[in-house]
Amino acid sequence: MDDNLHSPQRRLIELRIEHGDLDSLIDQASIERPLDELTLRRLKKRRLALRDQIATLEMRLRPPEPA
Repeated sequence: MDDNLHSPQRRLIELRIEHGDLDSLIDQASIERPLDELTLRRLKKRRLALRDQIATLEMRLRPPEPA
């Protein structure tokens, strides 16, 4: 059971959730209350890093294609 808590599939789900949360936060912030430019840039940079982590993890989890 403990292995399931640290599985790559679970980590992928957590990263996707965090990415979605950041997406919403950035969208809301730009519409409702503009954040200072530095904070907005940091949020976007974190979102890009998450997207890279998601892509890397997806590639690792993808089964190899037959030759």
